[in-house]
Amino acid sequence: MNWSDVEIFLAIAREGTLGAAARRLAMTQPTMGRRIKKLEDSLGCRLFQRTPDGFILTDEGSVILGHAERMEEEAFALQRELTGSEKSLDGSLRVSSSDWFGWHVLSPLIGEFCRSYPNVSVELLTDARLLSLPRREADIVFRITPFTEPDVISRRILTVEYGVYVQDGHSADRPEVMNVITMDDAFSDMPDARWLKSMFPNSHIAGRSNSRDVQARLCQEGVGAAVLPRLLARSYSGLVELPLAERPPSRTTWVGYHRDMRRSRRLRAFLEMALARFGKESMRDT
Repeated sequence: MNWSDVEIFLAIAREGTLGAAARRLAMTQPTMGRRIKKLEDSLGCRLFQRTPDGFILTDEGSVILGHAERMEEEAFALQRELTGSEKSLDGSLRVSSSDWFGWHVLSPLIGEFCRSYPNVSVELLTDARLLSLPRREADIVFRITPFTEPDVISRRILTVEYGVYVQDGHSADRPEVMNVITMDDAFSDMPDARWLKSMFPNSHIAGRSNSRDVQARLCQEGVGAAVLPRLLARSYSGLVELPLAERPPSRTTWVGYHRDMRRSRRLRAFLEMALARFGKESMRDT
């Protein structure tokens, strides 16, 4: 069994369909089908039961799954070890964050980093999912939830303050009954969304979005008031912050990377630049 066959087996087991697995590995469905059939023939057993709804692991497939996942972890560990031991400041660096943080905070930092280290190619992944450092879905991750994964080195890097913003000139004499823009249902449990609901229980929800930039744009169009990171709001003209006695809750941003990457010069250079910038230009507004 070679590693490429293991990758295909794991992709189908996790995705459940050939189409999704093929997209995950950037392969064609016919190729995936031929490869998994060849693997089953070489092992002398069926790994999947084909159903109208997709591929389901057989008993034999379930047994092999555990071994395949251990092979995968060893392969990822080897990749991390080799990457982490590189001495030169070239190659690629995968950075992950939320969309608004990537656009308003990390993009200027990446610009400075690329000018300083032109031989490093930086890939910025803006995704609501929590990408896995052990699986090398990213090399360094910025997020608002602490890291609990084993072998991940992390630290608090900055605090982001939030405010309630309205379109300039918009009447807010009675903020308790104003129109508001908030998170969509999938993110309704976010601290700022709960705070907005508790502070203005009689307000009308005029718009929802899981994108901070969309919320800011709707606010700029006069749709309603929105809770926004103060750093982001400064990027949109025509927004004014309501002078409320109580501000929305601030959020701590964490940065993390796998311990095997700690010797990577390009990762350390990027992290040092981030710490220097965020330490000098504090995100905590006064």
